[in-house]
Amino acid sequence: MMKSTPLAVTVIAKQFNGAGNVLLTLANRSGQPLPAFTPGAHIDVIIPNCGKRQYSLCSAPADHYEICVRLDECSTGGSRWLHQQLTTGDKLEISAPRNHFPLPHASRTLLFAAGIGLTPLLVMAEALAARQADFTLHLYLKRADELAFSQRLSNLGTRVVIHYSSEGDSLRQHVPEDLTQPDNAALVFCGPAGFMHHLQQLALQHGWDEAQLHSERFQSTSPLMAGAAFEVQLASSGARFAVGEQQTIAEVLEEAGIEIELSCEQGMCGACITGVLAGEPDHRDDVLSQQERAANDCIVLCCSRARSPLLVLDL
Repeated sequence: MMKSTPLAVTVIAKQFNGAGNVLLTLANRSGQPLPAFTPGAHIDVIIPNCGKRQYSLCSAPADHYEICVRLDECSTGGSRWLHQQLTTGDKLEISAPRNHFPLPHASRTLLFAAGIGLTPLLVMAEALAARQADFTLHLYLKRADELAFSQRLSNLGTRVVIHYSSEGDSLRQHVPEDLTQPDNAALVFCGPAGFMHHLQQLALQHGWDEAQLHSERFQSTSPLMAGAAFEVQLASSGARFAVGEQQTIAEVLEEAGIEIELSCEQGMCGACITGVLAGEPDHRDDVLSQQERAANDCIVLCCSRARSPLLVLDL
């Protein structure tokens, strides 16, 4: 897996988009259209002195990209820099879009978002509306001043239900009726970890099957852990490398000068997914589906390990 060339973009607009949020509009510096993307896709943004950060694309189909960034109180510099230092006209480098959170096919789709988790789900909702599909978008916020994309949400009409916890309407206080009706439906959700966990537990209690649940997380739920040593082999050259108990496959390959695509390095973004031709992976990521894990034909290099003594990688 070779590293991809970043896209050079210019910030052509920066605007307020609900309390604590800033909406950034990015255009290709070359003047050419940016690569197309599908609902649920994200990009890496390369931030000076911080590295790569991942943000969902929330623009409607156009020649530019939009990302909406919330100022994280515990920011390590990424969101703070975008809020406080970036200005209109500045240049950035971004990755091409990746999508490991695609809109599932279902007779009925329930979208549940909390806070900035709205960004990928809004694009999904608009795509569903365009094809006159059966869906409902539930959006959970603390207060009305946090509402982002108010006009776009208004355009979706009664298919959007907004809940404010300050008014006693949180997911812990009230379970929407459609969440109790899992038949022929897909449940798609995104938001903070506590919201995600609670929603998943509610869904399972009301009869939803794991295969009906589709989510994207802001933080990894699978902390990097040590494990038994093993070896990886590159199918292209036959070269073998030992992966120690405290090492990741990605670290070992990079030290050996093997170019691989890395981004979040937490098993969430999917940048380093690589094919497995032989051996059994020990999946520790938050991006592969249950079906992809069961197939055992790919692995997330930055966090996952091996259950077998050797993995043969499609590299």
